[in-house]
Amino acid sequence: MERIKGLIRDVPNFPKEGIIFKDITPLLGHREAFSETIDILAEKIEGERPDVIVAVESRGFIFGAPLAYKLRAGFVPVRKKGKLPYKTHSAEYELEYGTDILEIHEDAFEEGANVVIVDDLLATGGTSMAVIELVKKLGGNISSLLFLVELSFLDGREKLKDYTVHSLIVY
Repeated sequence: MERIKGLIRDVPNFPKEGIIFKDITPLLGHREAFSETIDILAEKIEGERPDVIVAVESRGFIFGAPLAYKLRAGFVPVRKKGKLPYKTHSAEYELEYGTDILEIHEDAFEEGANVVIVDDLLATGGTSMAVIELVKKLGGNISSLLFLVELSFLDGREKLKDYTVHSLIVY
């Protein structure tokens, strides 16, 4: 675990002054550590037997797709407004300055599907709450939410208190 954590570098003042960005690209480029990360993430949700992994654009895709493959589950992308080619459901969420919209295909999975939501980072929980809203619109059963990194000082887990949350690395 220390090797994985050690491959996540801090980039000060990105994307703006005062922010310390957690850059996962060194981890992604390290073949052994990246494979180990996917294995550990898969172990955290293996017993939940997900029908689908719902992953959030774009870094969530990096972890969601290999997890879906490894667990023999379907993969469902949640994207920003206007990026999906078919009929969608949408959910608005708050950003630091303003709002944004996420979308999911209206036929992404069958009602009652067991869903694990995957993203690279849990910060304030706003994005996750929007994805939860989308999954509920489709009648999905949210088994858990899975994150590579959690920034605990931003209290995102508190917004998700009604759900099981797994985080590999907590800062």
